[in-house]
Amino acid sequence: MFAFRQYLFMRAPSMSAEFPIFDLGAFEDSDASHRKALGTEVDRICRSTGFLAVGNHGVPQPVIDAAWNKAHDFFSLPAAAKQPARAPFEGYPYGYLGPEAEALAKSRGVDTPPDLKESFNGGPQTIPEGMADPQALAFCYAATIWPDEPPGFVDAWKAYYRAMEELAERIMRVFAVALRLPEDYFSAFIDQPISALRALNYPQQDIAPKPGQLRAGAHTDYGSLTILLPQAGSRGLEIHAADGRWIPVPPVEGAFVINIGDLMARWTNDRWVSTLHRVVNPPPEAGGTGRRQSFAFFHQPNWHAEIKCLPSCLAAGENARYDPVLSGPYLMSKFQATTMPQARTS
Repeated sequence: MFAFRQYLFMRAPSMSAEFPIFDLGAFEDSDASHRKALGTEVDRICRSTGFLAVGNHGVPQPVIDAAWNKAHDFFSLPAAAKQPARAPFEGYPYGYLGPEAEALAKSRGVDTPPDLKESFNGGPQTIPEGMADPQALAFCYAATIWPDEPPGFVDAWKAYYRAMEELAERIMRVFAVALRLPEDYFSAFIDQPISALRALNYPQQDIAPKPGQLRAGAHTDYGSLTILLPQAGSRGLEIHAADGRWIPVPPVEGAFVINIGDLMARWTNDRWVSTLHRVVNPPPEAGGTGRRQSFAFFHQPNWHAEIKCLPSCLAAGENARYDPVLSGPYLMSKFQATTMPQARTS
């Protein structure tokens, strides 16, 4: 680690200046002036790529390892053994989605072959008291369809989900400082979040992809932020830079990858970038055909949270670029645009 503005940023030897590592623990231990200085740099990053890594995050390694290993064991099951956890119908948000069940690029109106991945998805673990919106109950608060095996999967998943909820809340406090807002500004918007956790498996590729077919098509995420845990040593995740380049995002040992989502871009009037990203098929000689796993925690504000331009992001005489939206219905419309009729498996 080397010093940068009160030692709050780190950079591993393999990292470029385009992708810094943010020391969350050091931020939280700093005084107000140091936090303000760091916020300026976080603001700069979120204006450019919208991607950074977060280290010294405090999430216990046993919690990470348990969830990761149980997900790996689940995806290793025969196809028939995964079917009890299958989402019951097209567009259902939680449970197992089999291979080629989504085409993420469709969320941006781009027609592509379905993505070369399978996933397990889970949502909030409790329903807020008084929640009566039928759409919310049918979608974000729908039951997660749990697998029968491997043993211990459910407990490991729930522990990791809780850890990600807490981490997302801490990162949102950093974002508030970066936007020159009170540190707890976003608290009222995220005290009953409708976040989702997704484990992704990109199977070994024994057959060449169809033209234009990727492991995950180019897309932006829909919520406030995403906490990604890629497989160590893996390749394929890329972000689209302002100059048109696709920049590889390397896994960082001991760190999570964070990217800005659509709702944060709307909140900031596009001051912050909702980063276009994809997972490509690396060439076979670079290990591109091998199996790859990742976790993505999609942090989403409360169902009824109104997302409209922050006053601090609206210059004098400037108009908001987006009409206000509600977090839940916005998420639902985006998700349903990406789902594909699921292929039959046996």
